[in-house]
Amino acid sequence: MTYQALNDRTVVAYVRACPAMERVFSQDAPLSAKEVGDGNLNLVFIVTNGANPRQSAVVKQALPYLRVAGESWPLTRERMRFETQALLLYNELTPGLAPEVYAHDDEMSLVIMEYLGEHEIMRKVLVGRKPLPNFVGHISTFMARMLFFTSDLYLTGVEKKALQAKYINPHLCKIQEDFVYSNPFMESPENKWNPLVDAEVQAVRANRGLKVAIAEVKESYMAHAQALIHSDLHTGSIMVNENDTRVIDPEFAFYGPMGFDVGAVLENLVLNYLTHYAHTLDPEQRVEYQAYVLDMVRGVWTEFARKFEALWIENNKGELPPAQYWDFTGGQEAFAEFRHRYISGILRDTAGHGGCKMLRRIMGIVSVWDITSIEDLEKRALVERLAIRIGSRWIMARNEIDSVEDLIDIVVEETKGVNV
Repeated sequence: MTYQALNDRTVVAYVRACPAMERVFSQDAPLSAKEVGDGNLNLVFIVTNGANPRQSAVVKQALPYLRVAGESWPLTRERMRFETQALLLYNELTPGLAPEVYAHDDEMSLVIMEYLGEHEIMRKVLVGRKPLPNFVGHISTFMARMLFFTSDLYLTGVEKKALQAKYINPHLCKIQEDFVYSNPFMESPENKWNPLVDAEVQAVRANRGLKVAIAEVKESYMAHAQALIHSDLHTGSIMVNENDTRVIDPEFAFYGPMGFDVGAVLENLVLNYLTHYAHTLDPEQRVEYQAYVLDMVRGVWTEFARKFEALWIENNKGELPPAQYWDFTGGQEAFAEFRHRYISGILRDTAGHGGCKMLRRIMGIVSVWDITSIEDLEKRALVERLAIRIGSRWIMARNEIDSVEDLIDIVVEETKGVNV
């Protein structure tokens, strides 16, 4: 079928004509569709059987431009191929932690997948102070398995490079390279920020040491092809309920630094922690939930590192280096030291990339709903100033970070004595 952008009417006709959807929708079901995309990149439709709402599916279609910027910003539709490939691999390597893929169509640049009607976007759950008792276990498993099993630690060099070739994703990498690491820190027409933090924004842009550090972190993103990363793993790309966690929206997937994904999760939790100075007025409730969020930060890293190392010990099949490399007296101790250094490197990258992403959410083209939903600009500015200070310190301190407690200590130090 020749490419055409779908709408609420034509997407129903498309789904009816798709043989793979016969197992989802009963024959002659009264289908309807609603477009629910967030406006940044793609069209997203929920297609539902009016006679049985439990029969539903999501159709996601790429547009030939960056939706948040408009048709003046062309963008390849191939990003939907990367998303589909990644979702299929997630279902293979991390079953139950991503939506099931029902069908995909490269010509139409779309994928049809499971509708997660009993889940919510994680951002809103966190703002609502709802408990997520399984999130730490689920997201740490997702990251440990995806990052380990697509790396040189598990794959041979040939296997890894063959997989890497499937994820050469230059156009969406370019978006991250510009919008995360460059444009927010210089004059660029798409940047926007709360005018009450203009002084802080200009100070970041003029900070010589910080600008050098950000450039170094950008080089890591562009050149450190450790594993297949989601590359957009924020709390708007995770859907949750009390029992379940699903990772969505991997169209940015490519081979990059592991710490980028881990950093994205941790910095989004920290941003949410900060927004409770505006969202949660009761001091006792605020202190209690902020402590809970910091425990999540601690738990995500601790469990990720533990699971990642366990996978490595149990599946040491890759060529970085091969298992027999450690076959000498004292070799197992040396192997343990290498594992420790490697995982410590991921943590340092987590600090650098997480800090850059924290800053860009305050100074760049797209913020986060946790922050933009704060209507009082003074309260929002309080949150944003804290984020700028914490993000800057994570970046500058990244090479001295020895444990996740170092990252948490920076958050605690910068928020000590905050009055609202």
